[in-house]
Amino acid sequence: MAHDEPSKSAPQTKLVIRNIGLLLSGDLTNPILDADTVVAVGDRIAAVGKEKDVDTSGATSSIDAKGTALAPGLIDSHVHPVCGDWTPRQNQLGWIDSYLHGGVTTMVSAGEVHTPGRPKDVVGLKAMAIFAQRAFHAFRPGGVKIYAGAPVLEHGMVEDDFKELAAAGVKILGEVGLGSVKDGKTAHQMVSWARKYGIQSTIHTGGPSIPGSSLIDKDMVLETDADVIGHVNGGHTALPDDQITALCERSTRALEIVHNGNERAGLLALRTAMELKQLDRVILGTDSPAGSGVQPLGIIRMISLLSSLGGIPAEVAICLATGNTAKMRKLDCGLIAPGREASFVLMDKAQHSAGKNILDSIQKGDLPGIGMVIIDGAISVQRSRNTPPATAVPEVVT
Repeated sequence: MAHDEPSKSAPQTKLVIRNIGLLLSGDLTNPILDADTVVAVGDRIAAVGKEKDVDTSGATSSIDAKGTALAPGLIDSHVHPVCGDWTPRQNQLGWIDSYLHGGVTTMVSAGEVHTPGRPKDVVGLKAMAIFAQRAFHAFRPGGVKIYAGAPVLEHGMVEDDFKELAAAGVKILGEVGLGSVKDGKTAHQMVSWARKYGIQSTIHTGGPSIPGSSLIDKDMVLETDADVIGHVNGGHTALPDDQITALCERSTRALEIVHNGNERAGLLALRTAMELKQLDRVILGTDSPAGSGVQPLGIIRMISLLSSLGGIPAEVAICLATGNTAKMRKLDCGLIAPGREASFVLMDKAQHSAGKNILDSIQKGDLPGIGMVIIDGAISVQRSRNTPPATAVPEVVT
């Protein structure tokens, strides 16, 4: 799902970030790297290591991290965009830019379902999906990448519709169950057509989200076999515990835990995945904008929740919102490694946190303070206006 690369004729930039106190890789198998320097050329990571071992010459930009932590830019696996940086759900402007101040550099649409007058006929839904894919590909508030154009399934769709959508650049479906298709047999057939043409699918899980939507229970989730079990902890209303456990045990698909769901159910899903030794299936989203509003700090709040109450190390919780999601969503961000997208969040423990350091503070339930966000090798924001103030913040040297 890569966005187009910058023009080859554009001047090549070289960013050097040195004096990193903690390098969080996003990789569940090796979440902390023994490195203090990252070099990015253009929009890609060129080198990661000790400063003495990497080529830092010819930098066009240089940042002193001041001993703060560097992690991949966070990914929100479940958003509902509509038009630009406005949401009709709470009639709010600037919500995407506000999430950027929460460390989110990438968003994945679960359907533009809040669009006023959303067309439900096949021609209209395809047109809207293609429009949204094109619009959000071109429009990036603060540099945030929004993978949108996610049509919901409606009766009357046939295989050629999915072929046409794929040919037009559509790569994701909106939540199965938010349209008129609400039976497992029909949904499975359509999800199979989508998968055939490279379109990834997500299914709504749990009780109705708003009046007019429906319950999607474990039987329909299992029969449909979508690529991502959307908000396995409900959005907002969760399934019974035994159904959540069954989804974890009987499916091999991604388990998405969201901010705007049932927190206790989210912790149950996390614990079950851990017991199954399948933590690599867990990804994080906000499921917003929604009736409960927008959550600019939703992803770092989930990291803190799962670490402090779910019993996983903070550096592992960060992997759920970065490398895990990137792998499941087939994105080239989310990992600190040469060749990957040069999008980072630099953060430190919040001022006066009881934690000894940033990881300890997260494990104690505090939110970190964000000092800088970088997307595609360029600084998007410096000190966050939304997080608690960080104890130390990076400094732009050149």
